[in-house]
Amino acid sequence: MNWKEIPQLPKAEGRIEAIDLARGIAIGLMIVSHAVSGLVGIRNVPDWGMVPIHFLTKFSSSLFILVFGVALAVAFLAHTQTEQWSKRRLKLWLRALEVWFWYKALIIVEMLPFSAPADIVDTLLYGRFAIWVEILGFYAIALLWVPLILPLWARAPLWGRIGATVGLALLAAWLQGVSFGGNDILKALVVDHQDHYAWGQLSRAPLIFIGLLIGEALLRCYFTTHLRRRLVLALVGVGVLMIAAFYGLALVEGDVHAAMMSVARNVGKHPPGLGFMLFSVGGALVLLGLALAGGALAAKVLWPLTVVGSDALKAFIFHIVMIFLVLRFLLEGEGMYTYLQALGVGGVLILGAAAWIWLTRWMAEHR
Repeated sequence: MNWKEIPQLPKAEGRIEAIDLARGIAIGLMIVSHAVSGLVGIRNVPDWGMVPIHFLTKFSSSLFILVFGVALAVAFLAHTQTEQWSKRRLKLWLRALEVWFWYKALIIVEMLPFSAPADIVDTLLYGRFAIWVEILGFYAIALLWVPLILPLWARAPLWGRIGATVGLALLAAWLQGVSFGGNDILKALVVDHQDHYAWGQLSRAPLIFIGLLIGEALLRCYFTTHLRRRLVLALVGVGVLMIAAFYGLALVEGDVHAAMMSVARNVGKHPPGLGFMLFSVGGALVLLGLALAGGALAAKVLWPLTVVGSDALKAFIFHIVMIFLVLRFLLEGEGMYTYLQALGVGGVLILGAAAWIWLTRWMAEHR
């Protein structure tokens, strides 16, 4: 088919800073969560810290993956219909290589304070998984296959895209009951495994696809006020309904507080469970909608989060190095912080990551 025969998708009119803000919120929540779990330990967090504070950080992972899909739609989807697509596809694959390198490097940083060299090598060779840096492993693999499906996604009708999203979610749920020949590592990489803190490609792909759908809607709506308002209301409305469904399910089961504590303790995160995903995805949609509603003004007011979201990889590297290499290993800080102090460290690391990103950009501009 000739490129000119394919209906053209809309392109972004300049950078959409609200996307950076939404991504920055996701990373900020993640940094706070990692500061607490890495320096204090979940078992040592007081109940009031688990609910509501640590409970609310569970929006982070789903928001991060949704925004990944949104950003792909905004930055790349329209270009699948041009002759420059091969160059942009290569750019994504090179990004996958970069993310994979830092994933392996940060495994060493994470495990260095408390693991034997043999265990670190085993993890580097996919014999087991780390914990805090595994999300990078997910993105490294996702960036390999996503460029292959983007041209097909761009050509597919809306019903086909929705059908693919639902069908993949059902397939991933079915594969949870498959043994994968006893290969737990493979199962963890494909659809999650309860004994490994890994992110399954098929089980998380529906969130990427939902992000792609939102991203295309964003391109069509963001620069027209009344259309953006409708999109924001739709995202927030669906998100609120999902959170309400989580609480409704908790009421049926008889103990709302226990359900909230379970989510705060990551029950239902690996592999994805109904209650956890209702709450996490619902909150992610609300936060995404609010970021889009705030637009450029909110992005300026919350400048540190926007900067962090504008370079997610650099922010991720910064906070892992600071928590595990500097605070936990070099300064021997594990168990030395109270919960409130760890929260403060998380806030400082968000500001520090923003400052580091700004400084490295300033240095690059003045070379």
